[in-house]
Amino acid sequence: MAEENPPLKHFLTCNVCTEIFKDPASLGCHHSFCSSCLQDFWAQAENKNCPVCKRKSSKDLVVNFSIKELADSYAGRQRSDPSDEAQGVCTEHLKDIKWFCKDEQRAVCHVCEFPHHQGHTLVPLGEPVQELKQQLTHDLTALQARRSRHQELEETYEAMVPHLKEQRVKTERRIRAEFEQLHRFLREEEKARVAVLREEEEQKRKRILLERKTLQEQIRSLSEGLSAVEADLQKDGLSFLSASTRSRTSARALLSGSDPQLLPGALLDEAKHLGNLAHRVWEEMGQRTTFSPVTLDPNTAARWLSLSDDLTSLRHSKVIQKVPNNPERFSQYAEVLGSEGFSSGEHCWEVEVGDHPHWRIGVAKESVDRRGERTASPANGIWSLFYTSGKYTQGTGQTLTLKRTPERIRVQLDYDGGEVSFYDEAMTLICIYQDTFTDNIFPWFGVGPAGAAQTKAVRVCGDSSRTKPCK
Repeated sequence: MAEENPPLKHFLTCNVCTEIFKDPASLGCHHSFCSSCLQDFWAQAENKNCPVCKRKSSKDLVVNFSIKELADSYAGRQRSDPSDEAQGVCTEHLKDIKWFCKDEQRAVCHVCEFPHHQGHTLVPLGEPVQELKQQLTHDLTALQARRSRHQELEETYEAMVPHLKEQRVKTERRIRAEFEQLHRFLREEEKARVAVLREEEEQKRKRILLERKTLQEQIRSLSEGLSAVEADLQKDGLSFLSASTRSRTSARALLSGSDPQLLPGALLDEAKHLGNLAHRVWEEMGQRTTFSPVTLDPNTAARWLSLSDDLTSLRHSKVIQKVPNNPERFSQYAEVLGSEGFSSGEHCWEVEVGDHPHWRIGVAKESVDRRGERTASPANGIWSLFYTSGKYTQGTGQTLTLKRTPERIRVQLDYDGGEVSFYDEAMTLICIYQDTFTDNIFPWFGVGPAGAAQTKAVRVCGDSSRTKPCK
């Protein structure tokens, strides 16, 4: 029977000897122990504190007969020993125990009533047993409920283990893809810069070779002229006179040109290729990448929201995402928070909503209720702008009238100034909240089904060139 009702066994077990109670005594703190176990414990501890809660006891030990009756009965069923059937008999008078004294909290036989229990409140033994069973039944129900909560939590942790692996694999794949793009850009940039370097070398090499060829031709002409003058200088008399005029004319012609000069810029411009190379590549890389002031936190996303790989857009999913029901996650509404909260300063971001028919954007407290039903209002820690069924609405429930239908909404948060404002593409104010912020404030987003709209996902982006930046 003990195996069939472990909570009852736990209730009837002494915390000192860990056995079923024998002559149990209850202290003022409502903890019970075997009388002998408690006496031995107090003797060793040299005080009269409860072994469980350490509360000091000032009462004399009195056997709790209601618990003793239940403990003896439980132990008797467990042993199934015929000799134990006398547990319902008074050991002093050998009479059946049929009464319970409420004043002394003990079970008695009809002989015990006289004279010790005259004037005491006596009730049939079944009444305290029934009351105790009701108390135990209530405790049993509470224990079962607590066990269920523990089991639910254990199941959540069990689901987290494979989800952690999925997160790691997905994130690692995305990291590798991002770095592969960077590596590809660097390889292409390296190849392009080496090609420019080699092209410059080839052009300057051809130029040098051309100048060298011209010099070689001039050297040949000069060598021929020198040989002719040297030959004429070997002549004498009339022969020299007749040849000198020709030689001088030829020599003067060769000397008429300017002296050759080395061309400037004939060598490679190493500084142009190497100067601040890493910085210039970094700047060019920055021009080719995009920056989002807000990154969505997938650990807060409701199960029917699907986030993009770069965590900048969200859409309503027809398929429920298989994710753990962790405490950060929204479970009642299709909402998600940004990954970074703000506790000071001015911040802004823009959201491309296109023609999506159901969206809500704004900011929310870190402590916002993510489980129960609530409105997205400042009273509940959310400052928002809604669009649904063709109407724009504030979180306070006020309907807004807009002159144009914006495809891009700008959200501005002035934490220290206590202000949240919403603008369209032309920086026309849509609505504004004024409040006092004390909690961390996070970007907040929600989206419904896109239906037949062209815009399927709402995307977070940085400042557009059409709007002024945050201060």
